[in-house]
Amino acid sequence: MKQILLFFLIFIPSVTAISQTADSSWSKGGKLSLTFNQLSLTNWAAGGENSFGGNGYLNLHANYKKENKNWDNNLDLAYGMIKLDGAAVRKSEDKIDFYSKYGLNISKNLLASANINFNTQFSDGNKYPNDSVVVSTFMAPAYLQVGIGIDYKPVKYASFSILPFTGRITFVNDQTLADLGAYGVEPAILDTNNVVIKQGKNVKMEFGGALMAIFDKEIFKNVSFKSKLQLFTNYLKEPQNIDVNWDSMLSLKVNKHISSNIGISILYDDDTNIVDKDGKTGPRTQIKQTFGVGLALDF
Repeated sequence: MKQILLFFLIFIPSVTAISQTADSSWSKGGKLSLTFNQLSLTNWAAGGENSFGGNGYLNLHANYKKENKNWDNNLDLAYGMIKLDGAAVRKSEDKIDFYSKYGLNISKNLLASANINFNTQFSDGNKYPNDSVVVSTFMAPAYLQVGIGIDYKPVKYASFSILPFTGRITFVNDQTLADLGAYGVEPAILDTNNVVIKQGKNVKMEFGGALMAIFDKEIFKNVSFKSKLQLFTNYLKEPQNIDVNWDSMLSLKVNKHISSNIGISILYDDDTNIVDKDGKTGPRTQIKQTFGVGLALDF
C-alpha cells in the first residue's frame, strides 16, 4: 500500500499549503468519507454468504480565480475492500484521478483552456475467482491526457470542455500485462515455442479529440450530486469508436458526520478486451455500482 502513502504525502500537504495562503483568489477544501456495509445470515433458507466491506473516499480541490485567469484542480482517491465468508479479502474499489484545468477568459462564460487528467489505481486487481491472475496494478494501466481547446462555464457548478487537440498516453508498467498487449499496447513477439523474442511495449500514444463535462452541486438541502463525463476519439485509428469514462456520485448527508453515498461508473474503451460469460472476447461496456453508509468529514 505504499502508493496510498505516497499520494497522501504529496497531495495533502500541497492542498494544506494552499489553504494557508491569505490570497482570497483561492477556493479550496475537501471531503473524506468512510462507508461500511455488512451482511450476516443465520439459518437463512434462501441462501447467501456473510460479508463485510468498507470503502474510503477522499476528494481534494483547490481552485483559483482572479481577473481573467481560472485554474481548477481536483483529486479523487478511493479504495475499498470486501470480505466474503470463507474467502480472502478482495478489492471492491480502487481509484486515483487527478484533474487540472487552466483557462483564460475570452468572454464572460467562455475560456481558452488547457486540461490535464491522470488516472490509475493503487493496487493489484485480480480475475476472480482465480485470485492468482493479476489483470491490473498500479500504473498498469495508467492514463495521462493533455488537451487544448475551449471551456464553457455557464454557472459555477458546471463546465463543458471541447478539446480538439488532445494527446493521450496509456501506460502499462507491468511487463507481463504489456507482453499480453493489455489495454491496447503493442504485445510481445513470440517465436514458434511461445518464447518472447521482443517484449511488449509499455506505452501507447494517441492523438485525437476529447469532450469533458463536469457537474458538482448541492441539488437539494443535504443532497449533493457530482458527475464527470469524459469522451475521447483517436483521430489516427478508428475515430468512430469513442472511449467513455463517466463517474457519478450522489451523497446524502444525514447529519454533520454521517452520510450515504450512491455511486456509478460507466467505462467503454475500444482497446480493452473482456471475456464475457459466453467466452467471447472483445470491448464491452463496464459498469460499477457502489452504495454505503458511514462517516463523513468536510474541510
